[in-house]
Amino acid sequence: MTIAEKKITYFNEEFTLTNQRVIYWEKEKALILSDLHIGKSATFRKSGIPISKGVLENDLLRLETLINHFKVETLLVVGDLFHAEFNQDIQFFIDWFSEKENLKIELILGNHDRLSEKIYEKLCLAVYREKITENKIRFVHDNVKISENEFTISGHTHPGVLLKGKAKQRIKLPCFQVTENQLILPAFSNFTGLNMQSKPKDCISFGFTDELIFEIN
Repeated sequence: MTIAEKKITYFNEEFTLTNQRVIYWEKEKALILSDLHIGKSATFRKSGIPISKGVLENDLLRLETLINHFKVETLLVVGDLFHAEFNQDIQFFIDWFSEKENLKIELILGNHDRLSEKIYEKLCLAVYREKITENKIRFVHDNVKISENEFTISGHTHPGVLLKGKAKQRIKLPCFQVTENQLILPAFSNFTGLNMQSKPKDCISFGFTDELIFEIN
């Protein structure tokens, strides 16, 4: 797995965007990510749609590689860590996380995070509706109200970008969307669609492939 990086600085904080759908925040030793949707594939299987359990296993393998690469202490999940009610995929995640003795999770609740408080307590999650740091970095899943006095990091929209090439070639890629006061994360899970329509005003997109990350004006 190739980890390509792009450093940006907002509100005197340096963040490292990666082509693996996460941001590394070195000062906090944290990975910032959104929309893992753990439990989604099991929900589809329950409905008779044959989605492989390998979807979740591959997402967690990629996440574990990033945790080890950056030597992080915290996962800051900006919403939709989970997808639906408790199921076997969520139990698989609980078992996976139980082996991470020195890792903690801070969860900004998303619209799909509807598990019982007992599950959050079992995982020892720090749970927030939104979180604002002393340096005015604000974390929220959706319903973003932008303030000039804050830099807001959110998820939910699963942003994507369309690249047009020769001979009517079109390539859809996930991306980060960044403005002066806002950053929207791509969905971490590969089992999600891409939203090609929603784009904030004056936004710069950072698209990425398996090998690189690049700015798109």
